Amino acid sequence: MIKHEMTIAGLKRALPVCKLNDDLAIGAFVMFGDVELTVACASALLAKAPEFDYLVAPEAKAIPLIYEMARQKGLDDYLLVRKNKKAYMQGVFEVDVTSITTAGQQKLYMDAVDAAKMKGKRVIIIDDVISTGASLQAVEKLVNEAGGNIVARMAVLAEGEAAERDDIIYLEKLPLFNPDGTVKE
Repeated sequence: MIKHEMTIAGLKRALPVCKLNDDLAIGAFVMFGDVELTVACASALLAKAPEFDYLVAPEAKAIPLIYEMARQKGLDDYLLVRKNKKAYMQGVFEVDVTSITTAGQQKLYMDAVDAAKMKGKRVIIIDDVISTGASLQAVEKLVNEAGGNIVARMAVLAEGEAAERDDIIYLEKLPLFNPDGTVKE
């Protein structure tokens, strides 16, 4: 398997390069199970974060990161945008999204209880990787609908053109790859 080596929050990691189609491959960044990396990335992102009241992230790969950021900041809670409606969720806000790493269109959901918490509050949207920005845009739509004031969009990695955006705070740039594992120019 082809791997892309990089340093993230001061830690060296080798990301598997995964073919998505005949023209594109991506570096697979998965924080699940990597406590050292999660703690380091949370600390590095908090050092770059503006003042905020709430952190919100899409389910699921950003969950360890948002948890650790909330823990390090001493927050009592954080907010998640879910991929499925749950029986306990009431007054659900929803939005459609098509992500580069998810086959087909899906929906994201926010519980009205969480939405009420962020109304009029300073919110940072957190994700592990921002690529096309589709998931970010969907979460932004939900936060705006809930009345939250987005003060930052943050990710561990900005992939491809996302690294050129001036509205995203990230730790490292992740290139896109050709299917043979070479970096796309």
